[in-house]
Amino acid sequence: VHIRTVTTFSAQEQIVKSFDRALSEPRKKSLRSSQLQGFVFGLFQGSMYGAYTLTLWFGSYLVEHDKAKLGDVFKIFLILVLSSFSVGQLAGLAPDTSMAATAIPAVQDIIKRRPLINNDRTKVRKVDKSKPFNIEFKMVTFAYPSRPEVTVLRDFCLKVKGGSTVALVGPSGSGKSTVIWLTQRFYDPDQGKVMLSGVDLREIDVKWLRRQMALVGQEPTLFAGSIRENIAFGDPNASWTEIEEAAKEAYIHKFISGLPQGYETQVGESGVQLSGGQKQRIAIARAILKRSRVLLLDEASSALDLESEKHVQEALKNVGKEATTIIVAHRLSTIREAGKIAVMRDGEVVEYGSHDTLMASTQNGLYASLVRAETEANAFS
Repeated sequence: VHIRTVTTFSAQEQIVKSFDRALSEPRKKSLRSSQLQGFVFGLFQGSMYGAYTLTLWFGSYLVEHDKAKLGDVFKIFLILVLSSFSVGQLAGLAPDTSMAATAIPAVQDIIKRRPLINNDRTKVRKVDKSKPFNIEFKMVTFAYPSRPEVTVLRDFCLKVKGGSTVALVGPSGSGKSTVIWLTQRFYDPDQGKVMLSGVDLREIDVKWLRRQMALVGQEPTLFAGSIRENIAFGDPNASWTEIEEAAKEAYIHKFISGLPQGYETQVGESGVQLSGGQKQRIAIARAILKRSRVLLLDEASSALDLESEKHVQEALKNVGKEATTIIVAHRLSTIREAGKIAVMRDGEVVEYGSHDTLMASTQNGLYASLVRAETEANAFS
């Protein structure tokens, strides 16, 4: 993929020059280090063979003048050879030994590192699965740890009733995808609470929590392996029939069946053998197969053509009938049938209601302006 991008911009020479510049300083250091190591190695080898020569010469002198026996000289020479080899091997380990002082603390840090959000077995509180899950954000304030000075969500409040669908819309950077990450508890809020059916997510076993959720993102991730294996990732115990049914619901079965190897077709590393739309439909099939209680869709149909999007939206609607669904969308035509629409700006909900309610009550509101802008863009396209 990167090679295609470089070739498209005819930037091969630029990339090569940039690579050379990046290597110039390490090359100089490596050259100096190699010269020093070569000098020391040559000096050591010369000294060693000089010692061999001197030992044999002096031994022959002693034997010639009957001051020593040949066996004794041979023993001393053998001891010298073995000792020099041992010292040489020890000297070869010197660079590695010198690096150990810095390497060992780094390895120890990794071994002792504990994630801030982990599977704490003391937290065994679960939520009643007999009813659809409610999701609620209570006065949530959040900033990513890598950018603590930028507040993404500020006193954010949102309630999603069990079994209903809420769509999040708004300008880029308004915090829509962050809501998805907090729902899955990839992060904890700095202030406030994220609740699942009245229970704080921090009091729920995190593995159990994520097993109740399925995510389809705008950049779906596929693993190196077959199409069947990637779909079955949603449910490793699924049968062939269930996998095919999920693929049919995601409108991808016909494409897979037309491939020479069918469901055993290898997708390549990160799915490089497939187009963006094909990857997204396989990810949707994976989410459908999981049959989760909470469905999270982050631009789930952004890479689909209109015909495929129509079928996939119908499939997601069927899957979401018994699931609590949160949809993040830029293409507003895909969320008009959502039960409620939360319009976000600067990490806050500024408008809330159904499509018809928002269009009727706030003609000059943010949602209405976004709809008009999309309608005009479609008219000119």
